[in-house]
Amino acid sequence: MKQKETLLSTMDIELSKERMEELGEEHVGTSLETPLREDAFEMDDDLKIELIEKHFREIMNIMGLDLSDDSLKGTPHRVAKMYVKEVFSGLNPKNKPAAKLFENKYKYKEMLVEKDITFHSHCEHHFVPIYGKAHVAYISNGDVIGLSKINRIVQYYSKRPQVQERLTMQIGNELKEALGTTDVAVIMDAYHMCVSSRGVQDTNSSTVTSFYSGKFEHDEQARNEFLKYINLEK
Repeated sequence: MKQKETLLSTMDIELSKERMEELGEEHVGTSLETPLREDAFEMDDDLKIELIEKHFREIMNIMGLDLSDDSLKGTPHRVAKMYVKEVFSGLNPKNKPAAKLFENKYKYKEMLVEKDITFHSHCEHHFVPIYGKAHVAYISNGDVIGLSKINRIVQYYSKRPQVQERLTMQIGNELKEALGTTDVAVIMDAYHMCVSSRGVQDTNSSTVTSFYSGKFEHDEQARNEFLKYINLEK
C-alpha cells in the first residue's frame, strides 16, 4: 500500500511539473478568493516564523551562502518575521481593519475620491514585489467612512500573495460591503517586478486594472468624472 501511495504521489508531482511547464510564463489566476487551506490559521505566528526561518536557512544553504557571515546569519529570521508580520500579514483575517461607518451629516451626495494610495504587494507566481497606486471612489448611501480606513483596506488585501485582477476586485467588493453602497470604483496602476527584474525585463510598463459597480458601471458620466479626477480621462 505504501509503495502504491508513493507511486501515486510521484505521478501527481510529475503531472504538476508538466502542467507548470505547459503554462510557462502565462498569467494565471484561479479565483476571487485568495487560495488558502482550511487549516491556514491553526498554527500561531511564532511557530510559523520558527518554521519559515528553518526552511529559508536551508534554501540559503542550498544556494551556497555562508550563514556564519555576520551579514547573513540573521537573514532567515528576518525573512520569516517579514513574511508573517509584514508583507503577508493580510492573509490573516484577524488583521482585517474594522471599517466603522459614520452618518453622513453633511448630506454630501457627490462622489468622494481618494487617489494615489500607495500599495505594496507580492506576485503569487514568483513572490516578487508588485507596487503602485490605487485610486478609489464611492458615493455615499447615507453613511461615510474614515479616509484612513480606505487606505487600510487597500493595504490589507495587498499584503498577501496576489494577482492584480483579484486584488482590485477584493478591494472593490470589501468597500461595497463596508460602505453599504454599490456605487464604488477602484483603479490600480502597478509595476510588477516579475516583469521588470526577470523574464522580459521591461522596466517601463505598468498594469492598470479597474472595478466599477453601481453608478460607476452604468453611468458613463459618473465614470468619466472619476477618471477626470485621477487624470485618466480620455
